[in-house]
Amino acid sequence: MPNSKAFRLGYAMIVVLLIVLLAHQVQFIFKPLVVLVQTLFTPFLVAGILFYLFRPVVDWLETRKIPRPLSILFIYLMFIGLFVLLGFLVGPLLQKQLDQLVKNLPMIIDSAKEELIRLSHHPWVSDNLDWKKITTSVTEYLKTSYKAIGANIAGFFQVITNIVLVFVTVPFILYYMLKEGERFPHFVLQWLPEKERDQGYRILSDMDSALSSYIKGQILVSVFVGTLVYIGYLIIGIEYSLILALITMFTNVIPFIGPLIGTVPAVVVALIDSPMMVVKVLIVAVIAQQLEGNLVSPLVMGKNLNIHPLTIIVLLLVAGSMAGFLGLLLAVPTYAVAKVVISHLYRLFMLRRQEKLDAHL
Repeated sequence: MPNSKAFRLGYAMIVVLLIVLLAHQVQFIFKPLVVLVQTLFTPFLVAGILFYLFRPVVDWLETRKIPRPLSILFIYLMFIGLFVLLGFLVGPLLQKQLDQLVKNLPMIIDSAKEELIRLSHHPWVSDNLDWKKITTSVTEYLKTSYKAIGANIAGFFQVITNIVLVFVTVPFILYYMLKEGERFPHFVLQWLPEKERDQGYRILSDMDSALSSYIKGQILVSVFVGTLVYIGYLIIGIEYSLILALITMFTNVIPFIGPLIGTVPAVVVALIDSPMMVVKVLIVAVIAQQLEGNLVSPLVMGKNLNIHPLTIIVLLLVAGSMAGFLGLLLAVPTYAVAKVVISHLYRLFMLRRQEKLDAHL
């Protein structure tokens, strides 16, 4: 019995648990490594996203006999020029709306509370919902969050420091990714036996394809939704239309729940104006999401990831509870990569098993 497969599996689990226990007891040894990973994670994440966006352009320029370093420099200049142009075109309007929003934020919270109290007296609401409790919880949360933003100065400066670090380091990381990224598979595959390198290259290629499809697709779809929502907000005449559209664009990168999160601020602002404005905001959101779901996403992303919607919802619930907003962002691409690796490993396992059976027969 001690030599059975079940016992060997138990031995392996005990060894793994002992390793985890010992690592926890000497975690001070790993603390510098943890700090290093936490410091470099955000710059490498941003650089990785930009890598998948810029790589097709660099490859195309290289096919036109332009050296790769010059292609990267050209893309940098184009990106900076586009950023400056957007700053001149959108910057003044964005700054104006931000100033108005900061100035009017206490009034917005108070007005939203009054509007919620007024709606709570509606017969249907008072009969079916404990509206007083809901109103108190929401307004207290908003007030607490608003005060925390002003009080947590240390956290604010930490965020500024991280942003500066990202802006300084990302261009250098991205440059070497674009310049030497094609060598990465060969660097990894040299550690594999020669007969397994073809399979390893196939796994890396499928992982790269899954990440590329997801990142480029999500960004293009989010830009489309943000633009469409901004046009809709301009038509209905809601205040802070540019800020609200940008919030929608950034939250749309989170599947399923992102659009809902992005619509909530617009509904709050519209609620201060009138109930009819809330209806208009919801109509704009529904139209944008219908166009995105039925027209843009199928064209841009297709079915490359082949992940069931229920699986995505479960992933978001688990990842969100474990890692917050960052977990929501990384849950789906991480699952897509893991799915590629596991499916290939399972295929190779079954192939080797069949080869052994054939050899035995």
